Amino acid sequence: MVKSPSDAVSIVKPELRFLYQEHFHCVFLNIKNQIIHRETVFIGSLNMSVVHPREVFRIALRVSAASLICFHNHPSGDPTPSKEDIKVTKRLAASGELLGVRLLDHIIIAQNKHLSMREKSYF
Repeated sequence: MVKSPSDAVSIVKPELRFLYQEHFHCVFLNIKNQIIHRETVFIGSLNMSVVHPREVFRIALRVSAASLICFHNHPSGDPTPSKEDIKVTKRLAASGELLGVRLLDHIIIAQNKHLSMREKSYF
């Protein structure tokens, strides 16, 4: 069960923290915040990953997710979100609201740090 951003980070950080390309990964949860599916949705370049809400929510609807947490890594080691990261997160949150699948958080993973966009009030 995922109760906090730290719980979520512990699940994906070992996999994402040392990658050399950006990977956009989602964990899909049921109504009890139990993980029902996880998947890498996009793989980008050294410093960007193009995320389309339709692909994220296609998966969420297929697995009947109640909510999701998105992650992506920053190979630079700096978890500070870019303007595009913030824009994509807001689009994902709005799309999820329309579809009834809540975006709980978007967490950026760096080698030794992470940043919860929800905790930092980016959306």
